[in-house]
Amino acid sequence: MTKVTRSADDFSAWGVALALETALGKATMPRLLVALSIASIVFCGAIFGFFYAWVCSTMWGLDQADPRVAIAAMKAMNASVRNAVFFPAFFLTPVVLVLTAAAMRFAGQSLAAFWYLAAAAVYMVFGVFLTMAVNVPMNEALAVTPIPADIEAAREVWESYSGRWQFWNQVRAIASGIALIFAAFGLISRPTVPETV
Repeated sequence: MTKVTRSADDFSAWGVALALETALGKATMPRLLVALSIASIVFCGAIFGFFYAWVCSTMWGLDQADPRVAIAAMKAMNASVRNAVFFPAFFLTPVVLVLTAAAMRFAGQSLAAFWYLAAAAVYMVFGVFLTMAVNVPMNEALAVTPIPADIEAAREVWESYSGRWQFWNQVRAIASGIALIFAAFGLISRPTVPETV
């Protein structure tokens, strides 16, 4: 039989994992980590897809439309986006990521915990905070702007809004994509539990 040599850090990490497995059940703990990992990827993917759709279809389509129609459509979409379907992806993604990082850390899987925590940090700064600081105020300003009857005046309003809004949305999309990649790194960096010898 081959002897497995472990450092003091290994014993400490696996000691924490063993304690959690004892409390939750040996079969439950790995399943919980996998479930949290998958949930993190799903949530990150959902919010990345949301921002990405604005980048590659919605805003480009509105830019091609009559600016009066574009302004009215954007107002309607901004008014309707705060709903029960959007809420989990936007607000709960960092919560799920932090919970996953904590579970990984308590299970002694520090590298995986690092990636999930990094994903949470990236999304919080460039997803949630950026949206609240830039995109939401822009949307609120557009909401109270009357739609000009003159097409050229409407075009000026739309162009002053669309370019800046799209730039910051692209930043959100890129950051959410990075968070998704980090979450995937967290999943694949999970070590396999060594056999007891």
